[in-house]
Amino acid sequence: MIPYGRQDVNEEDIRAVVDVLRSDWLTTGPIVRRFEEAVKQWTGGTPSVAVSSGTAALHAAYAAAGLGPGDEVLTPPITFVATQATLVHVGATPVFVDVDPETALISPSAVQAAVGPRTAAIVAVDYAGHPADMDELRTIANKYQLLLIEDSAHSLGSIYKNRYVGSLADITAFSFYPTKNITTAEGGAVSSADEGILKRAQRFSRQGLVRNPQEFRVIGEGDWHQEVHTVGLNYRLSDVHAALGISQLSRLQSFKQRRKQIKAAYDEFFDGIEGVDVPTQRSYVDPMWHLYPLRVPPEQRRKVFDSLRRAGIGVQVNYLPAYRHPVFEGLVVPQAFPGSESYYAREISLPIHVGLGEAEMAKIVETTLSILKGSR
Repeated sequence: MIPYGRQDVNEEDIRAVVDVLRSDWLTTGPIVRRFEEAVKQWTGGTPSVAVSSGTAALHAAYAAAGLGPGDEVLTPPITFVATQATLVHVGATPVFVDVDPETALISPSAVQAAVGPRTAAIVAVDYAGHPADMDELRTIANKYQLLLIEDSAHSLGSIYKNRYVGSLADITAFSFYPTKNITTAEGGAVSSADEGILKRAQRFSRQGLVRNPQEFRVIGEGDWHQEVHTVGLNYRLSDVHAALGISQLSRLQSFKQRRKQIKAAYDEFFDGIEGVDVPTQRSYVDPMWHLYPLRVPPEQRRKVFDSLRRAGIGVQVNYLPAYRHPVFEGLVVPQAFPGSESYYAREISLPIHVGLGEAEMAKIVETTLSILKGSR
């Protein structure tokens, strides 16, 4: 099976991990801090806190933002459900906002129409690695004094109007899962230029522990003392994972270039075919292509998917609109989201990862074209 996404781990990565395993620190040590510093070169200098997963990054970001009961947060439906699930966990209410049917990115005009008296934040998802329309969203956020949060699980290394993702929103959440642009096996990060937000995200992801004596409220204990003011969770990233991340970051530019090459090659074969649309790229964006979301005629999508899987080609559909998950049943009427429904009905993700070979790409293209032509 040709996987639709896969990590690229080399001998340098392995040596970096082994070096940590032989050291005195396996977790909460110096390598985590080095990794956080290394991430800054890909966030426009914005500092980050490393955490244990992309979901943990979202949870910590929302907690650091102070979101909670009574707050409504505008989110796009075309995303992995963690975007909304972590909002529910802090007590906030996700409010679904339709997407641009060309890009699957949250629509600024739909955001503007959805702002209400309880709206506290906007969450933009950089679907497939293509950043959302952040300047338009920033204008809306500033107008209504809302927080702007970017779910950038797909887009580490992407550039929007000459600015790196990570420097665009008030808070940005990244993921380093094996299929992502770099991997720490499991891991994520929260980035913010706001020192207070970043400190709260770090504390939340370290179980809420306060170790600075100047902040203690319980006085007179010994040097062993630590205390909790606000409950957090154990979302630490280990030094073992961070070592892999540092090594991977050294190759992020080459990863980006290879993903661009694959995207361009696919585009050349599929562009211009009736009823088929290649991924849209705005002129002011330099994406790190995490997915290759091809759009096919909706009546053919199931056949294309099943046939490619039978042919040993690992395809996926990204994603079921989040409001369709049973946990959100009855919250909205799907027909109110024509952009999301249209995109979901047509989307199929073809394999894209840096280890994808030319022979594998040829098989993917030839098989897909054959299925599409045979379905007509």
